[in-house]
Amino acid sequence: MSEKELLLQYKTTGSLEVLGKLYAPYMSLLYGVCFKYLQDAEQSQDAVMQIFEELIIKLRTHEVDNFKSWLHVYSKNYCLMQLRKDKRRPQVDIEENLFESEQKLNAVDADKWEERDFEKLEDCMQTLNAEQEQCVRLFYLEQKCYKDIADETGLDLNKVKSAIQNGKRNLKICMESKKNGK
Repeated sequence: MSEKELLLQYKTTGSLEVLGKLYAPYMSLLYGVCFKYLQDAEQSQDAVMQIFEELIIKLRTHEVDNFKSWLHVYSKNYCLMQLRKDKRRPQVDIEENLFESEQKLNAVDADKWEERDFEKLEDCMQTLNAEQEQCVRLFYLEQKCYKDIADETGLDLNKVKSAIQNGKRNLKICMESKKNGK
C-alpha cells in the first residue's frame, strides 16, 4: 500500500497496526530530528514515542498530503515546544554571560579609581534591594560561589544568580548616572 492509502485506511479504521506501518520507516529520521533539537538521546527516544502517540489523534483529524514532510515539520515543532516547556534548560547561559561581564569588569583598571569612586560605589550599593546587595557583596567582596551564597541566604540558586546579575546591572546604571553628575 502507498502512504496515501495507509493514511486513508488509518483515518477510516483507526487501526494502530496501520499507523505503525506508516510510522515505522520514519522512526530513525525522527530520532535524528529530535536529537538535533533536544541534544539528548533519551529525550529524543521519548519524543519519537510521544509523537507516535500524538499521531493517533492528529492523523484522524488533519488532512495530510505528504506524510514525510508533514511528519518532519510536526516533529520539529514538537521538539521546539518541549524546549519551551522544559524549565530546567536555561534559555541563556548565565555562566557564560557572567564570565563575559566579569571580563569587562576586570578590564577596568582599579588603580585609576579614586576614593570618591569607591564612595559612589558604596552609595550605589545602598540603592540595591536587600537580596541584590547581599548577593553582590558575598559574590564580589567575599568571593563566595553561588552555592555557598544560596546556602547562606536561603535563596534558590537561580534567585542568587539573578540577584547578582540584576544587582551588577543596577550598580552599573547608578555609577554611570553619578559619573555624569546626575
